Amino acid sequence: MFTRTLSARTWALWLAIAVAAAATIAIQGAAQRVAPTVRAHPFAQGHVSILGLKDPPLTSFCLVKFHISCYNPQQFQKHYNLGPLYADGFNGAGHTIVIVDSFGSPTAKHDLDVFDNTYNLPPADLTIAAPVGAIPPFDPNNGDHVGWAQETTLDIEMAHLIAPGAKLLLLETPVAETEGVQGFPEIVAAENWAINHHMGDVISQSFGATEETFPGPLPNNAAILGLRSAFKNAARHGVAVLAASGDLGSTDALFDTSCCYPFQVNSWPSSDPLVTSIGGTQLHMNDAGTSLASDNVWNEPKRQIAGGGGFSKVFERPRFQNHVRSVVGDQRGTPDISMSAAVDGGAIVYYSFVNPGYHIFGGTSEASPLFSGIVAIAAQIAGERISNLNQRLYDMGRNHAPGIVDVTIGNNTETFTPATGPDVTVPGFNAVPGYDLASGWGTVDANQFCRQLAGVDNNGDFGGGGNN
Repeated sequence: MFTRTLSARTWALWLAIAVAAAATIAIQGAAQRVAPTVRAHPFAQGHVSILGLKDPPLTSFCLVKFHISCYNPQQFQKHYNLGPLYADGFNGAGHTIVIVDSFGSPTAKHDLDVFDNTYNLPPADLTIAAPVGAIPPFDPNNGDHVGWAQETTLDIEMAHLIAPGAKLLLLETPVAETEGVQGFPEIVAAENWAINHHMGDVISQSFGATEETFPGPLPNNAAILGLRSAFKNAARHGVAVLAASGDLGSTDALFDTSCCYPFQVNSWPSSDPLVTSIGGTQLHMNDAGTSLASDNVWNEPKRQIAGGGGFSKVFERPRFQNHVRSVVGDQRGTPDISMSAAVDGGAIVYYSFVNPGYHIFGGTSEASPLFSGIVAIAAQIAGERISNLNQRLYDMGRNHAPGIVDVTIGNNTETFTPATGPDVTVPGFNAVPGYDLASGWGTVDANQFCRQLAGVDNNGDFGGGGNN
């Protein structure tokens, strides 16, 4: 869910499918009910929330009742082939995933406990900190507060279901991130605090802002370049930093958070070379978690949402992308790798701060915390932090590491309905064999990928994850 609420851009396409009578869709953060169409909020993650289901749903139930698939932790674990890692004792133990969210959730610990009990996951070791200022009291009638609480729930539950042995550190900040600079100074300060106190090994960010919304001209945008201290700090300390690539495909939100630019744009921090950009895929599974088709690029035209990807207008091609210069040209290209993000194929979560029960989320702000769990497991295997993550990942791609599962189906072309006028189509990028600007290198077989990323495959040999 690339959370951005109606007034706060969290990459979360906040939608709610009410389980009441007409099953209408309501945009989270708005007091209105609208027809069942899903509008992506600028850089909103495609978060669909089925309000307050008393019992955790099965995929077959979601298909019948809501005409979308929904998946639980065991299905994700099976799809990403985590079982052999767990059997060998690799579950992220000894490492910490840092989740950063504006405001956080007032019921985060309780809700994670319920989620774990529901799905027989090990109890989570969750620490919550607000190092840069007091968090305002939660207001259930405040769309920003609710949206960020939903994002927080998604982030911690997705990270935990992949790496159930890893510790979780939730950093709450007191100012909502929207478009442009707002909210980022507090986020940067919180991340620097965690890095300087050696409190985490991988940072997941389910938010972003369109590069064009920052004050100042492109490409040498002083506002963006002045907000990179945490990423430079993380690189010095060997801390991996992730960011969701966005939920509006080849375009993204305007400064006022309305949708969208009529041309290709990208978002920061996903576009930063010091960050690993996590794109979106769509999974196809039955109730047992058996795959029914190959993963494809996440793109749901009827809902006007898709995985972000494209060229940065701020950052030139980094060294780790030299091997894919034929794709990215002279600019930084995103995403780097992809995980589950579709609304039709959404993740089941539990929260109780409003409408208590089980809900369904999608968006690349689901994908980023999922991948943070992958990094934590690789760090456990390696016995140290996974530093220089992007170079390792691109080395693996160049060497055709079997842990990378190529995604060759779909595109992230975006068609959106502006406030006035006809629909606008922004051409996106096609998934092709190898690296592309729709899925990056593709997705992962975690059993092989984690061992290779750590530098060791199943035979004890180097798996293409070098730092060169």
